[in-house]
Order: sequence, then structure tokens, then C-alpha cells
Amino acid sequence: MVTNTERHLRADAARNVERILRAARAAFTDDGPDVSLEQIARRAGVGPRTLYRHFPNKDDLVRAIFDQHVAEHLTPAIERALDDEDPLHGLTTLIETAMTIVASEMSTLAAARNTDSLTSDLSATFHEALTLLARRAQRARLLRADLVPEDLPRIMAMVHSVLWSMDPETEGWRRYLGFILDGLSPAVATVQPPAAPVVKRKKP
Repeated sequence: MVTNTERHLRADAARNVERILRAARAAFTDDGPDVSLEQIARRAGVGPRTLYRHFPNKDDLVRAIFDQHVAEHLTPAIERALDDEDPLHGLTTLIETAMTIVASEMSTLAAARNTDSLTSDLSATFHEALTLLARRAQRARLLRADLVPEDLPRIMAMVHSVLWSMDPETEGWRRYLGFILDGLSPAVATVQPPAAPVVKRKKP
């Protein structure tokens, strides 16, 4: 049986976790990806022991931020996109949701790269949904037939690359996503060389 004291302790712990996550996101944005856990703890108004009890290292903290985004924003967006009767609209809105998250968390993404916190399972469900929606759109003749699954993460990377040249709050990336989506229309499709194999290569 759970006592009132135990419930109170669990509620306190949940509030502390939420405060730490909010403080970490703000700290990454204001102070950069190299901000220390001690600075984040001060910003959250908790002691270092409290932070380390929930997040023993920065990898765990960064991963928790993205897990929260996935649960609150990306997973519902995937479900809505897969239920959309227009697969091209579903594909577009899912990419837009992902880009909105990325644009709002650029500093956290930089911290994730520094700590190698972005594991493949974090993006697997997203890319599976993109692939399924693209195939549905191709069957409906709404998307060029030569698009292959390997193209989708590269298209996302192309749109992501423009973020570093603009204020993310302007959502200027939508212009370039629009250009790319127009190019994926069957009406303007021209024959292209096959997609290059995916290789994992460290960035210089």
C-alpha cells in the first residue's frame, strides 16, 4: 500500500525532474551545449545531488529532454499523420512537426552530438512512419515514384542545414521544405541517378 508520504515524495520528485528539464533546455539555449550540470542545477533551483540522483550524467539529461519531446509532440504527430486520409499531407505535416522540434532545440541537439546521446532507436519510429507515408503517397501518385526510403533522412538533413543561417523562430526553413516538396511532385519529376548507399562517416 502506498502511503500519503510516499505519494508526496513521488510528486516532489516528478516536479524536480520537470524543473530540471525546463532549466536544462533554457541553459543550453542561453549558455550553449557545454553548460555544466551544476549550472543547470542552480538554474532549476535544486541541489546538485538532486540533479545527479535523476540524471547521473549529461547524456541521461539530454536523452530525457528528447524522450519528453517524442512523447509530447512527435508520437502524437506520427499517429495523426498515419491516420490522415491524404498521405502526402500526413507526410508533410510530420516533417513540419519534426522540424519545429529541431528548430526549437538546436542547442540541445548540439549537446546531444557532444555526448553522443542520439541513439538510432530515438529516430527509428519516425523514419518508419515517413517511409510508410511516402509509399502510400506513391501508390496514390502524389509523390514521385523514384523516391526511396534512404532519401528521406537525407531530405530532413538538407532542411535542417538551413537552420544555422537564420533565426529559428522565423520558421524560414518552411520555404526550403516547400521547394523540396515541390520537387517531389510527379508532375515535375525527371529521371535521376539512383540513391547512393548509406555510409556512416564521422564528421571532420
